[in-house]
Amino acid sequence: MPRAPRGYLSPDRTAMETALRIVGIITPVLLISAIGYVYGRLRKPDMSWINQLSIDLFFPLLIFSSMASKDFHILSYLPLIGGGILVMLGSGVLAWGAARLLGYNPHAFVPPMMFTNTANMGLPLTVFASGTEMLPAAVALFMVFSLGHFTIGARIFDPKASIRGILKGPMLWAMLAGVLMSLFGLALPPWLAIGTRMLGETAIPLGLFTLGVGFASFHVKRWSIGLVGALLCPISGLVFAWPLTRVLPLTGAMQGVLLLYAALPPAVLNYVFAEKYKQEPGLVAAIVVGGNIASLFFVPLALYLALPGG
Repeated sequence: MPRAPRGYLSPDRTAMETALRIVGIITPVLLISAIGYVYGRLRKPDMSWINQLSIDLFFPLLIFSSMASKDFHILSYLPLIGGGILVMLGSGVLAWGAARLLGYNPHAFVPPMMFTNTANMGLPLTVFASGTEMLPAAVALFMVFSLGHFTIGARIFDPKASIRGILKGPMLWAMLAGVLMSLFGLALPPWLAIGTRMLGETAIPLGLFTLGVGFASFHVKRWSIGLVGALLCPISGLVFAWPLTRVLPLTGAMQGVLLLYAALPPAVLNYVFAEKYKQEPGLVAAIVVGGNIASLFFVPLALYLALPGG
């Protein structure tokens, strides 16, 4: 009986190894979020100051420290950034058509389809799947989606919404400073880079924890709309991302990041915006919760497509 060549992996073994790796990637994310959920149910803590601290300090430092690294070259990430923008806008167009067809309020339905959980879930999943070397790529996409959320997203929720507040926020200035340092080939000295990176990376586990706490206080009633949004959000993202990975000049690792971000569930921030602009927060809550439940299927699917052997 002929032997298999050395180094050969059977299809069954390759599939099993891929499945085990996906479980290893997903498990820490679910565990930290679950701990946050249980803590939120038991203690009902006020997380507003922690969320504000993350927005004002941790995420800006994460963005800046990643982009001010000597290994970060903004121009090499332009195809990935372009792909992220196309996925975001394409998902919005499909969602607007679906809202009109189904009779939903597009001002409430469309933003959750476009703006996904790139921070609390996308960043840690990227680190667990590809290591810290792909964190700058994930931060580049997070930067684009965040900027779009606070500008385009706010205007979709309310066409009269003011977006001047983002000019005062530290995240925009952290992005600009990081881009300038990358363009001019500058990098932080090691003693400063280590401190800012350690503080910035606090945002990753803290974001997962606050995500779980946030879900502990959600009360969902409109499950039928939540189901539609839960399915449309990742499907529309992957419909655009999959062909883009074949067309754009992306490395294999960047293709994986784009596919992963396309399959992420709607961000909790959409619910905050819906309440702020009085755009059916109950509908948005159903989409956010349903989307995060559906991510238990769609995120592993995206990881399977992205991982070698998938």
